Amino acid sequence: MQIESLKVFCDLAETRNFTRTAKLNGVSQSAISQQLSSLERQFLPWKAGPEQKKSLLERGNRKCQLTPEGRTLYQYSKRILALYGDLQSRLQETRELISGTIRVATIYSIGLHDLAPYLKQFLKDYPTVNVQVEYRRANQVYEDVASNVVDLGLVAFPASNKKLEIYPLREEELVLICHPQHPLAGKKNLPLAALHQQKFISFERDIPTRKALDKIFKSHSIQVKHVMEFDNIETLKCAVEIDAGLAIVPQSTVVQEVKQGTLAQVTLEGGAFHRPLAALYQKKKTLTPAIKQFLALLRGES
Repeated sequence: MQIESLKVFCDLAETRNFTRTAKLNGVSQSAISQQLSSLERQFLPWKAGPEQKKSLLERGNRKCQLTPEGRTLYQYSKRILALYGDLQSRLQETRELISGTIRVATIYSIGLHDLAPYLKQFLKDYPTVNVQVEYRRANQVYEDVASNVVDLGLVAFPASNKKLEIYPLREEELVLICHPQHPLAGKKNLPLAALHQQKFISFERDIPTRKALDKIFKSHSIQVKHVMEFDNIETLKCAVEIDAGLAIVPQSTVVQEVKQGTLAQVTLEGGAFHRPLAALYQKKKTLTPAIKQFLALLRGES
């Protein structure tokens, strides 16, 4: 038995999905099935007769579930993998070696607009590290980190979670955007009260940035007309470009559009309008030298 087989089994137990487990480990679904069968032969020997055969997983239509034997193997495998990861980290530190794989889940706005330059610099400095990035909704990022599907999560307006550590990164300025011909486009600075009863292109209600903006509007007794709601910033910007309404977004996400003249940017007055960014990881997770360096770079300490 190899340590990789235990990792594959734990990934499968946590994702409950053969396709995703295969993608995480860079192998085919048949290879995942073969490794599972190998573990079952080793840990669950059975006598002749198919009716006496046991399994580690019960396969359903969409997701698989651990059997009692599978839960036991999962618990002990997690301990073995944690010790093995700790060993690798200690050995790398003694040799000052930075390598391995970092699995990252990020919300779309960070992944598309903030992460790229940091990732480029990190891979230049540490070419033996493999960074795998997945784009997810905020709630899915939390789930993936908590279930160890990924090593790190990147989110805005981080929420407390008893299973996760929050690693603050920085704050981004939020700005108002509108069509270049909109009456507010010529304003350099705009009081927040001017947004009352304006048509707004908004994020969906469960997205943290939307929740934060709703709280700001409520505290200033401002009501806006939510004419459209989207789950990603790119579609939101397209709606503003056709003059469907106003929007408040991170300034870093509209640099190109403002430069090209397809959107106008207005600074808001009356408060500190910023969104905090943070990385997430499991509280009991052993951070490899590669992960530590990556976090330091994201925070601007490296």
